[in-house]
Amino acid sequence: MKNLSTPYRFLFAGGGTGGHLYPAIAVANEIKRLKPESEIIFVGTKSKIEGRVIPKLGYGFKSIWIKGFARKFNLENLLFPVKLFVSIVQSLFISFRFKPRVAIGSGGYVAGPAIWGASVLGAKIILMESNSYPGVTTRLLERYADEVDITFENSKKYLRRLDKIKITGNPVRTELGSSTKEEAKKYFGLDENKFAVLILGGSLGAASINEAVASCVEELEKKSLQIIWQTGKNYYHSYKNINLNSVKILYFIEDMNKAYSACDLLVARAGATTIAELSVLGIPSILIPSPHVAENHQYYNAKSLADNNAAVMIKDSDVKSLLRDKILELAVDKNLLNSLSENAKRISKPNAANVIAESAIKFASSI
Repeated sequence: MKNLSTPYRFLFAGGGTGGHLYPAIAVANEIKRLKPESEIIFVGTKSKIEGRVIPKLGYGFKSIWIKGFARKFNLENLLFPVKLFVSIVQSLFISFRFKPRVAIGSGGYVAGPAIWGASVLGAKIILMESNSYPGVTTRLLERYADEVDITFENSKKYLRRLDKIKITGNPVRTELGSSTKEEAKKYFGLDENKFAVLILGGSLGAASINEAVASCVEELEKKSLQIIWQTGKNYYHSYKNINLNSVKILYFIEDMNKAYSACDLLVARAGATTIAELSVLGIPSILIPSPHVAENHQYYNAKSLADNNAAVMIKDSDVKSLLRDKILELAVDKNLLNSLSENAKRISKPNAANVIAESAIKFASSI
């Protein structure tokens, strides 16, 4: 039951991928820490990651019908106008019932109708943009925003409301890093004395990374390396039967805190959330930017770290030929690992969640 006597009612909208969802969760958790009486709900779609994760965290969750518009021709695209209209009506109804003081959009198509609906009913609007090239939803909603929080200085040139922009960094979950390496390795059934590599391709998976890992995983195990391999749900069926004692194959990792704590080296795409988290935690990494993103923003995300000797970057086209050797090289080069770790921490912005939460609370108090 919502408490209409408190001004601290916040609606979050964003999802489809962990990159859109987890920064929002970090801010929501920080709001709850600062103002325990706050009322918080998330708006998303049941079939995506937010539908699985949010209910487990204890936050209210409301689903709308929206689905993204496929770039390639798809019969479902014919339903897009209908789904958009229904989602707008649903979003207006959610905001009418909940009466948020502040609505926070963290990207993804679901944020469009949800944040617009909240703005129509008088909520203050904060947009969080984690990528160097702002997404379509952020650019469409910008005109309604009271604040736009960005991670990269480069994002400014794509936005119009420069007076509303704050460079905050990308929020990360405060629980990250709270597990010891020993207990985290034990959680995954690993030997605490052996080098562990965490491989991530996103919640859906990355074909090129999975293929590269599959081609060398036996050799890596023979070199006494341990692997935590998140294949993504689209590829899990292709690799789940690889039976190696030191290789843990998962389609999705629920507890990223323990996964990060367990690893000595991270291999991942260069999404903004991954970069923010590895930087705050100081995890040595090999970053493989996805070539299938707008304005090639993952390349520039990764390059910003590589230029500061805070990560190793491999182009997607080179991953199959270079990944094995680069992992083996780093596994024995403690000086390089330490250097990557220290430089990653140096460029991190660990207080991003607090900065955005403070803004949201201030807006809520001002209405």
